[in-house]
Amino acid sequence: MSPTSTSDVLVVGGGIIGLVTAWRAAQRGLATTVVDPEPGGGAALVAAGMLAAVTELHYGEETLLGLNLASARRYPGFAAELSELTGQDLGHRRCGTLAVALDADDRAHLRELHALHQRCGLESQWLSGRECRRLEPMLAPGVRGGLRVDGDHQIDPRRLAAALVTACERAGVVIHRAWAERLTVAGDRATGVVTADGTALAAGQVVLAAGSLGGRLAGVPRDVLPPVRPVKGQVVRLTMPTRHGPFLSRTVRAVVRGSHVYLVPRENGELVIGATSEEMGWDTTVTAGGVYELLRDAHELVPGITELPFTEIRAGLRPGSPDNAPLLGPTGLDGLLLATGHYRNGVLLTPVTGDIMAHALTTGELPEEFRPFTPRRFGAAVPTEQPA
Repeated sequence: MSPTSTSDVLVVGGGIIGLVTAWRAAQRGLATTVVDPEPGGGAALVAAGMLAAVTELHYGEETLLGLNLASARRYPGFAAELSELTGQDLGHRRCGTLAVALDADDRAHLRELHALHQRCGLESQWLSGRECRRLEPMLAPGVRGGLRVDGDHQIDPRRLAAALVTACERAGVVIHRAWAERLTVAGDRATGVVTADGTALAAGQVVLAAGSLGGRLAGVPRDVLPPVRPVKGQVVRLTMPTRHGPFLSRTVRAVVRGSHVYLVPRENGELVIGATSEEMGWDTTVTAGGVYELLRDAHELVPGITELPFTEIRAGLRPGSPDNAPLLGPTGLDGLLLATGHYRNGVLLTPVTGDIMAHALTTGELPEEFRPFTPRRFGAAVPTEQPA
């Protein structure tokens, strides 16, 4: 091995969660290193970037809702700070979301969701089908009703990731462009990692923020191995016309034949359609079936999409956890912290994750209101599927 390099904090994983953790740690005065062969990559390159704390609410996830709302409240200030520091436009839009129903069953489901919003003190407005089409004229005539949520926003995850790389570099974060191959442990404490190129990197604290890959790092004791799994998502990108006003002015989403579909319009003319949810292990193949389902369901919402040109089709892996909530903070192994398992809310949870992890790295514990997300809540690790 090459000679050891030492830092206060070593973050394994340079996606948006790892980068925001490193940035906030460096701002607290901690000498910080990120280990990743392609910082700014990962699931953010595929994600649509919906900041949808309200419309992403699912039954039984009220605890996660509190975390999502805490992060949503931070987003305007977070985006402004990051944009001012880097000079980069993050594509942050306060455009709102319209969740619509295409048949009587969907309408009943949305009515129940509206009632759940009201019980949780969330703001959403019930609209008739006609009112939905007045807001978004491109919607299909068969839309039966919908929920208008002005508090759900969006951001461009690719721009966010690029800005976080710049912010880390300007804060003095050292970026080691290599794979972390093995965690080093001495005296029942995590002490660093060895990279694929044989470099030994020592640190006072190690943060495992490698997304769905978090359960694959060699050397992590089994009882603290994060119980994360990859959940495949395929996403289609189209280009909207710029003449005659906006094609869509806000995010539109629905459940079609039991599958969730959303259309996210960007100010630059891109339209993001997603996303499949597939338990396919480590497979990231784009399939004809996945693309067909997305376009078929999106066409039922907005028939005009069939006239739009393709830009891109990609697949990525979300880091799923047993309860769909992230694992944040110290583990049962001294010196090892987790920031993973964000599943479908990684982009939304970026600001609050940075704050939580900076607090944990400087105090040794989670802020009291976020302690339900401790990695220790699962006890022994849940076995994760290993790649072939």
